[in-house]
Amino acid sequence: MTNPSTLYRGGVLHSPADPNATALLVSDGRITWLGVDADAPAADRVVELGGALVTPAFVDAHVHATDTGLALSGLDLSGVRSAGELLDAVAGFAAGLPADAVVLGHGWDESRWGAPQLPDAEVLDRAAGGRRVYLSQASIHSALVSRAMLAAVPEVVAAAGFDESGWVRRDAHHVVRAAAFASVTRAQRVAAQRVALAHAASLGVAAVHECGGPEISDEDDFTGLLGISGAGVPEVYGYWGELGGAARARELGAVGAGGDLFADGALGSRTAHLSQPYLDGEGVGHGYLSAEQVREHLLDCAAHGLQGGFHAIGDAAIGTVLEGFAAVVRRLGVERVRAARHRIEHAEIVDKRLIAGFVEYGIVASMQPAFDRLWGGAGGMYESRLGLARSLASNPMGAMHSVGVALAFGSDSPVTPVDPWGSVRAAAAHHSAAQRMSVRAAFAAHTRGGWRAVHLDNEGVLALGAPATFAVWDTPAGVDRGLPVLLADDPELRGPQDPTPLPVCRRTVLRGDVIYEEGSA
Repeated sequence: MTNPSTLYRGGVLHSPADPNATALLVSDGRITWLGVDADAPAADRVVELGGALVTPAFVDAHVHATDTGLALSGLDLSGVRSAGELLDAVAGFAAGLPADAVVLGHGWDESRWGAPQLPDAEVLDRAAGGRRVYLSQASIHSALVSRAMLAAVPEVVAAAGFDESGWVRRDAHHVVRAAAFASVTRAQRVAAQRVALAHAASLGVAAVHECGGPEISDEDDFTGLLGISGAGVPEVYGYWGELGGAARARELGAVGAGGDLFADGALGSRTAHLSQPYLDGEGVGHGYLSAEQVREHLLDCAAHGLQGGFHAIGDAAIGTVLEGFAAVVRRLGVERVRAARHRIEHAEIVDKRLIAGFVEYGIVASMQPAFDRLWGGAGGMYESRLGLARSLASNPMGAMHSVGVALAFGSDSPVTPVDPWGSVRAAAAHHSAAQRMSVRAAFAAHTRGGWRAVHLDNEGVLALGAPATFAVWDTPAGVDRGLPVLLADDPELRGPQDPTPLPVCRRTVLRGDVIYEEGSA
């Protein structure tokens, strides 16, 4: 028995296959007709678009759904601008919790504070009324924790990255994070996941790539999320980041053994592995993998027929990963390696030599344009960590696109918010004009690029026979050649803070099913 057909008509369609199309017919989850209103066939149902724009739905190629849901429904610290504001937020939130609860918060970013002095563990104890406190930094590679939290995991004092002040990094952070999230019940996790996926759908996102692994989530969390994939919410494609864990990744239902398999840390926590020292701290960060470990992991992936990948931000870490790739190519040949479409997440500090490695080995660069918008440019966190020249050369999406690197855009939510049109604009308005790319190319990276990254090459287009996965938009700034206007007419206003209003999602459709409709409960 076939499902009722639905005709969407009276819109503006982003369809290179038929640029004049104003309507499409959906039958059994696919686009079965595309054209102008006057030629539209009969349908069981008709949806009047009223001039709205219809585009392929977005794919967010790097998320942490449970963390995102907890941030959306919990203590959001992204807006605090001082230690005092942070403490006030903790005190207010903790007051409504039981005495034995753990205060979970996320998003503080001291690089945006006027005085970057952090509160210590004792002060957090007082603010939370003696409760255990875990507050992840925006990068999720370090956290502020209370004295009570440290006392609950005494083994943390022996872990690399421990600091008695309560700002924990590296292995110490993983130890404390695991203990903090152990307090979240299964029911709370499921609720958080549904909040995160529903929020993504409301922004025109029909699929996400979940980056899980033993250092950032647990197996039940991961498989539970995969279990609700596409059930009235966006589809979830899972990556399990465990070294040598290809067999386990397959057992868990992952599409790849990668994602947040850490080759280094993050710039915000000064743990990204760089070839040159940080300007505002000692050393060059930390590399967590050797080229030999990279090689063995990729060989393990090949043996199990899985895509592999690594989290690598700094140029030294990316260099190590590419050295491992070169060793695998010597064993398997370059065509087999390219066919796997292995991934590197983030790829923030990359020079021409390293970009050439992405091209040679067919590596997908899973990148987050919002990183440059939030932390790039003069006066930003990248400048304080790296200096202005290195800052402007970071997140080189335009340079990578120009030489054919496959790009898949995402948010790394909750590190940055799910904000697909904002990310498209950020890529087109990079702080460095040399790193900008067109709105059209950025849109493709955030739609079709995400599907191709999981080997679904026929997704992400409005074309006859394609899956009916799309979003309907109000476009307050207008439409230009099938895409919304995202940049100001005045070149002086163009940039990361461009004032042009972004599109608003009215409906998101996944394989013919409506997973979000404006105004619905």
